[in-house]
Amino acid sequence: MSLGITGSVTDRLDPATWTGHAMPTFGKTWGETLVEPDPVDKSPVPVLAETWEADEAAKIWTFTLRQGVTFHNGQPMTSEDVVKTLRRHSDEKSQSAALGALGDIASIDADGPGKVVVRLKSGNLDLPLLLSDYHLIIQPGGGVDKPDAGIGTGPYRVVSVEAGIKYVSEKVLGHWREDVGHVDRIEMMIINDDTARLSALRSGRVHMINQVDPKTAKLLERVGKVSVENTQGGGHYTFSMRTDIAPFDNADLRLAMKYAIDRSELVERILQGYGTVGNDYPINATYPMAPEEIEQRGYDPELARRHFVKSGHKGPVTLHVSDAAFAGAVDAAVLFQASAARAGIEIDVQRVPADGYWSDVWNKVPFSASYWTSRPVQDHIYSTAYMSGLPWNETHWSRPDFDDLVLAARIEADPVKRQKLFKDMALMVRNEGGVIIPMFNDFIDAVSDEVGGYIKDTSGPLSNYFAPIRCWLGTSL
Repeated sequence: MSLGITGSVTDRLDPATWTGHAMPTFGKTWGETLVEPDPVDKSPVPVLAETWEADEAAKIWTFTLRQGVTFHNGQPMTSEDVVKTLRRHSDEKSQSAALGALGDIASIDADGPGKVVVRLKSGNLDLPLLLSDYHLIIQPGGGVDKPDAGIGTGPYRVVSVEAGIKYVSEKVLGHWREDVGHVDRIEMMIINDDTARLSALRSGRVHMINQVDPKTAKLLERVGKVSVENTQGGGHYTFSMRTDIAPFDNADLRLAMKYAIDRSELVERILQGYGTVGNDYPINATYPMAPEEIEQRGYDPELARRHFVKSGHKGPVTLHVSDAAFAGAVDAAVLFQASAARAGIEIDVQRVPADGYWSDVWNKVPFSASYWTSRPVQDHIYSTAYMSGLPWNETHWSRPDFDDLVLAARIEADPVKRQKLFKDMALMVRNEGGVIIPMFNDFIDAVSDEVGGYIKDTSGPLSNYFAPIRCWLGTSL
């Protein structure tokens, strides 16, 4: 099976570093986590952990591991491998993207060869789902010595890697799972140009592509031999302002920018209807306990102008953008530029190359475009990108009282009270944070009619990156 995927020459096999789409997709061919989210209801599904249980405070969790699982180097997977993997990603000095999800861990210990005990500082009812984070691929020795070795327990083993060009993995005989791994070989080619990616699919050079341009998707639906697979999820596009440096350390300037963007226009013209309007917090109706009755922020050039004047900022603001951030990001930035101009705000749109965008631009410049895929639970996205001091907090927003709300929601068993906490968190991010979330996108993939078994998964694109191992070629297995 061949795929055409967006990626970068800076991509690495070390799961801690994964951004974008290429590495999670390829990574799930060779690696596995303790738990996976169910494609529909996001409930935790056992993978390398067969069972788990917690004490009454949800502070001490015991995971019983699946026995008889081996790594691709022939070594048996043990509790020590799991412990070292989780410790590596949860170390406060770690730059792992999973650090936020694991930041509340007090200790991780093996309980014999088949059990792992995780002790939390304050408890978390959603810990099993947090461990489904695709960065938490279980590696030999935790990946401490060779994090980018590409050795895991997945249904495929890594054969070759050409960073930013091509990745190949081949099926592992006798893999413990029968519901995945239906083709002998997976080839993943990096094709960043939208037109070239679509051409590769239509010509039969690849069987599956990601990030189909919504404008193209409308036309593609009328073409034979391929099908558009679009799934509503929690993925969303952002324009992120760093609140720790000028000029966006000014709350009025941030509000000015939030009122200066025409969200409906972006959904119509950029997403072509394949999505919904965002409201400057990262949760939509696909999440359990999504906040309700929060007023929708609309385009208000006059209010934007007032906040801009109040901020005291003079001159343009610079927005760095690349279509590597999301399909149509440059066009979205130009539309944002035009709507802001009607409010008297000048945006200098700086288009930058796709290669190196995530390593050299995102999370470094004051104002940039970004993209976040779904997470299985609300806590996951908040504890990854919004709590204070996290490496992937792209706005560098820091509010201890917000952090307290996140911690409180983790242990609140009453669903009504928990939903109230989630709403308070959403309102704080919406009104005070540095993120503009104009739209939630459908995940739009396209597959050849030779592909069977595609599952619409609300957690992420390409069937939450599992499509290469879930799908098969031909009319039946």
